[in-house]
Amino acid sequence: MFIKTINLFKKKPERVKILKVAITSQGKTLESKVDPRFGRAGWFVVINTNTGDYRAVNNQKSLNANQGAGIQAAEQVSREEVSALITGNCGPKAFRTLMAAGIKVYYGTEGTVAEVLEQFKKGALREASDASVDSHWA
Repeated sequence: MFIKTINLFKKKPERVKILKVAITSQGKTLESKVDPRFGRAGWFVVINTNTGDYRAVNNQKSLNANQGAGIQAAEQVSREEVSALITGNCGPKAFRTLMAAGIKVYYGTEGTVAEVLEQFKKGALREASDASVDSHWA
């Protein structure tokens, strides 16, 4: 007689969480300076933190908007399916839009995109709990 044993304590394989981060940037590369603005940043560098792959997303539409640049930028970042955004400043409407999309916001603008990404990976950036600037169109 054969008895098949089942290990009830066997761990399920862990799933690797892919974390994509958007960082406001003055250029298209990891060596570009971080842009302290969110809505009017020239570029978003979107990085897969597991693989290091990245791509630059042009923010020209929001950059030239008369109003609502932050909301438009937040919608664009949301379409990139990122989990986090690193920027210098974020207004209240954009902040609420990002929160509604489940995107965590971190403030950190010193240095290059690569340097800020390393700070983020080390846990040196604090998650924002609110907008950092007042609304421009109150």
